[in-house]
Formats: sequence, C-alpha cells, structure tokens
Amino acid sequence: MIKTPQEIELMAQSGRLLASVFTHLDQLDLIGLNTLEINDRVETFIVDELKARPASKGQYGYGFVLNSSINQVVCHGVPSTDDVLKDGDIVNLDITLEKDGFIADSSKTYLIGAVHAPARRLVRTTYEAMWKGIRAVRPGARLGDIGHAVERHASQAGYSVVRDYCGHGIGREMHEDPQILHFGKAGTGLTLREGMTFTIEPMLNQGGRRVDTLDDGWTVVTEDGKLSAQFEHTVAVTKTGVRVLTLRPDEAGAAGRLA
Repeated sequence: MIKTPQEIELMAQSGRLLASVFTHLDQLDLIGLNTLEINDRVETFIVDELKARPASKGQYGYGFVLNSSINQVVCHGVPSTDDVLKDGDIVNLDITLEKDGFIADSSKTYLIGAVHAPARRLVRTTYEAMWKGIRAVRPGARLGDIGHAVERHASQAGYSVVRDYCGHGIGREMHEDPQILHFGKAGTGLTLREGMTFTIEPMLNQGGRRVDTLDDGWTVVTEDGKLSAQFEHTVAVTKTGVRVLTLRPDEAGAAGRLA
C-alpha cells in the first residue's frame, strides 16, 4: 500500500507517458471514428512510440487497451466497429499504462462536436468533482473526506454519484487496496498516509445512480438511460498534500490550485 519515493517516481514516469496518450488523442478529430479504431491507435502509440505496455489488455480477460463509454454508458464500454462517434456525443476514454513495473490509470470524457449544454454541464461538473476529491487528499485526512467532497459537489449540481464502482489503490497491480468511494461522511474511514497511491474517478449521472450491466458482461449503463460522465487521475499522498501522477499539460492551472 505504501510506496517508497523511488517507486512513486516510477509511477510518475508511467503517469507522464499516460498523459501524453491523452495529448495525442486531443489532436485527433474523433467524429466519425469508431471506438475500435481509437483503441487500435492508442495501442500503437503506447507500444511503438512510448515503448510501454497497455496494462488493461489481458487484465481479467479483457481484450482491449481502453474502455470507451459513450453517452449513457457509465464505464467499461467495450471498443467496437459498431460504435461510431457522432456529433453531440460524449465519450469517456479510460486507459492504463505500465512502464518498468508500475501502472498509471486515467480517464477523460471528450465532447464530440457540438454537444448540447446539459451534457456539457454534466461533463464540467464531473471534472470539478474529481478535483474536489483530489484537493481533499493530504496526510491525516480520511477516505471519507474524499467521498464527501465529490458527493457534495455533485449533489449541489443536481447529479447522482454511481456507488457500484469506485477508485482503487494502484502500483505494481492495477487494483490494490484501499477502495476509494466517491460518497461518504467526512472524518470517517482509513487515515491517509504519505506514500499511498490510488485513483480518484467519480462517475456522475444526470438521473438516478442505479446502473445495469449489459449481456457482454462488461458494459455498464445508467438504468434510466440518462447520460453519465467520468474523469480519473492517479494520485500520491505526499508529505504536505497530494501529487497528481497522471496530470496532463493542459491541467497545469488546476494543479496550481492544489495548495
């Protein structure tokens, strides 16, 4: 659970590489691409350009390098030639990367073309909720502080937080202890210590929080068919606060407000 400074630097290396994958995606015109095409482009970039390993491929028998969750899909959407991104869609791309034995995990919800205002608001609020959770991380804080910060921001905006899925410890393994809930009571739960590394990855729904899993055994959708959005970063607890290991270059301003 607790990582040494050397191990955290290796995780930060993986995190920087993973951030560059999203920078690469940012430069693509995603309209008209199917999600399997995006998966294959990401795999080529990770393997050939970054000389790293896409950690999701083969994990739990999963055959792809990313999850692609469109509109009402909450998480674990499976890439397919049938899922073509259209103007007005939102899509979460969730990617993991391993380099030199350590894994980083991050996701981003993309706005495809001209997205209607209610969907843009959901995506923006989800991103803000993730950062509310990140800003609650410091030595001596409690896991409940993270969940409370996320849930409070979501509920104030009129959204529900998915409770069936959560963040997780990460390092040499993709999923380690502890579990990071995105709801909860401040001042409760495990006490955070320097050297802990985990993901914060809230999923917010326009409607109710209940979800269903499709027959493929992977794809999770909102029960009421309304939109869902997600963002994720891998973080480390530092001596004085938190370090975002998967921070993207375009997020320098958000990181600067962590103090």
